Amino acid sequence: MAEKTETTRQQELQIQRIYTKNISFEAPGSPDVFRQNWQPEVSIDLSVNNTKLDEQLYECVLSLTVSAKMKEKTIFLAEVQQAGLFLLEGFDKEQLKHILGAFCPNILFPYIREVVSDLVTRGSFPQLNLAPVNFEALYMQQKQAAKTSDTESDTKH
Repeated sequence: MAEKTETTRQQELQIQRIYTKNISFEAPGSPDVFRQNWQPEVSIDLSVNNTKLDEQLYECVLSLTVSAKMKEKTIFLAEVQQAGLFLLEGFDKEQLKHILGAFCPNILFPYIREVVSDLVTRGSFPQLNLAPVNFEALYMQQKQAAKTSDTESDTKH
């Protein structure tokens, strides 16, 4: 009878803390914009940055920038960085990338969504409700783009 020589690694994921890292709100178009017909062009930029703090502790920062313009003039600009500390133990390298690229941002999104909505409303603008984001799909797209980029660079050599 063969004995198991490999020990199974216990996987653990804990949310240690969720916090707002940075907030900025500018309304250079006020007060003139309040006297105009409200038809802005809204653009949204979203990014994720991860930092390994020690052997098992990671900081995930979800950054969101919302810009509203009318006739090329900025009406408001809201920038928020929502962060979380995550204890991740027992995961292999690929699992860590997946957790940090999809799962952690998914945890942070409701918080950043609320902060942005609150900022815009406090600026006396109509409420801004951000649509849900499929971080799983975004992660897979980035992974596929990186794979394609690696393949292209291999064929160019």
